[in-house]
Amino acid sequence: MSSAASRRLQLLGTVSLSLALSGCMVGPNFQAPHASVPGAYTHEGPYADHPYVSGDAVDPQWWKSFDDPTLTQLEASAVNQNLDLKIADERLLEAESQAKIQGATLYPSLNGAASYSRNKVSKYSPMGLFSTNFPQVIQPYDLYQYGLQAQYDLDLFGMNRRAVETAIAQARASEEARRGALLNVQAQVASNYIQLRETEAVLGITQKNLDTANKLVSLTVERQQAGLTTDLDVADAKAAQASIAAQIPTLIAQRDALIGQIGLLLGQTPDGLPAELVTTQPIPLTPPVVPVGLPSSLLERRPDVREAVQNLHAATAEIGVAKAQFFPDVTLSGAASLQAMQFKDLGEWKALTYGFGPNISLPLFEGGRLKGQLALRKAQEREAAVGFAKTVLVAFTQVNTALTNYEQEHATLDELNEDVKQAQIALNLAEDQYTQGLTDYLFVLNAQQALLAAQVSQAQSTARLGTDLVTLYQALGGGWEGQYPDTSKKS
Repeated sequence: MSSAASRRLQLLGTVSLSLALSGCMVGPNFQAPHASVPGAYTHEGPYADHPYVSGDAVDPQWWKSFDDPTLTQLEASAVNQNLDLKIADERLLEAESQAKIQGATLYPSLNGAASYSRNKVSKYSPMGLFSTNFPQVIQPYDLYQYGLQAQYDLDLFGMNRRAVETAIAQARASEEARRGALLNVQAQVASNYIQLRETEAVLGITQKNLDTANKLVSLTVERQQAGLTTDLDVADAKAAQASIAAQIPTLIAQRDALIGQIGLLLGQTPDGLPAELVTTQPIPLTPPVVPVGLPSSLLERRPDVREAVQNLHAATAEIGVAKAQFFPDVTLSGAASLQAMQFKDLGEWKALTYGFGPNISLPLFEGGRLKGQLALRKAQEREAAVGFAKTVLVAFTQVNTALTNYEQEHATLDELNEDVKQAQIALNLAEDQYTQGLTDYLFVLNAQQALLAAQVSQAQSTARLGTDLVTLYQALGGGWEGQYPDTSKKS
C-alpha cells in the first residue's frame, strides 16, 4: 500500500472512530486475537545446537546472503516486472477504492439540480374540469427551477461506521495479500535460479561422465578383441554409455524450462532475459549462519498471519452491521430551490421553495432475514477466528519443518563432501598405479565414473540446501519490508 493510500485509510479510520465516540455503535469491538507463541523453535537434527542459525533478526534482503549478483539482479527485476504483483497492486487499489466509497456514507451529501420543462394539463384531467370557467389552466406553460438537495444519515446505531471499519480491514487484508504475493515471487525466483544452476552443474558432470563412458566402451571392445573380456562386458559398457547419454536431453529440457519459468516470473520471454542468466555459473552457496529471529516476531512478519488478523477484524465489524439493521435508521434530508414560470423571475425570493425534515425507517417484519443475516455474520466471525488459529499453527509448523530440512541437508552434504573427497583420493591412487604399470586403465575410468557420480550427488545436495534455505526464509516471512514497509507502526 502506498504511503498516501495508507494515510487516507488512517484518516478514514480516525473519522469513523470520532463519530463512534459521539454516538452509539452496536456490535462487538474488535480485539486483536491472542496466539500462544513458543519460546523457541522446536527442531531436531544433528545440528540442532550448531551455530548454523541464530536468533538475530531476519534479513529483509535474504537473497543477498547467497552472494550471487545475478540472483540479486533477478530479484530486483521481479519486484518491478512480475505480473502477479501487478495484479496484486490492482486488487489493493480496488480495496482502497471500496473503502473510500464506503467512507463517503459518514458525510452529508449535497447535490445541485436544475431543470426546465414545457408543460400542459389535459382538458380531461381533474384540473381540466375547471377549464370551462378558467381556460388558462390548460394552457401550456414553462417551468424553470434550480437549487440544492442535501441528505445525511445520522447513523445512530453505527451501521455505516461498522461498514467503513469492515472496508478498511478488507483493504489492509489486501495489502497483506500483496506482501504474501511478493514473498512467493521472491522465493520462486530464488528456487528456480538455484535449480537452474544445479541442472547446469549436473549437465556438465554428465557430459564428462559420457566422455568417460565412451572411453570405457572403446577400452572394453579392445580387451574383448584381445580375448581379455567377454561380449557381456562389452554389452554392459555400451548399456551404461547409452543410459548416461539418455540423461543429457532431459537435463537440457529441464534447463530450458527453468529459464522459461524465471522469464515468466520476471514478466519476460526467454529472449529478453539478462545474458548472465543463460551463462553457466556455479550453484549459489548458503551463508555460514542464518538469522531466523525469535518466535515472538514471526507473527508480525508473516503476511498470511497478518492477513488473517484483518480478515477476523472485517468479520467482527460485519456483526455490527448486521445488528444495526434491527434498529431505526434516521436520515435528515432537505431541498431548497428557486422555481418560476419565467426565467427572469428566478432571481426573486418569492420564487423560493423548500422542504426539509427527518425520514425514519424501522424494520417491523422481515420474515427472519435479519436474524439469519446476524447468524451468518457470527458464523463467519467464528470461521475467521479458527482460520487465524490455523494460520498461526501452519506458520510455526512450516518454520520448524524448514529448519529441520535445512539442518538435515547440512548433514547430508557433509557426508557427500567426504564421499567426493574419498572418490578423488581413489582416482588419484588409480592413476598412480596405472602410471607405474600396476593396473589397467579400466580401473582409472571406473574411478573417474565413481567420482563424477559422487559430484552429481554433491551438486544436488548443494542445490537442495539452497532451496531449503529459500523455503526457510519464506516460512519466516522475511523479504517484504523493503518494498512494502509497514507504515501503520509509525502512525
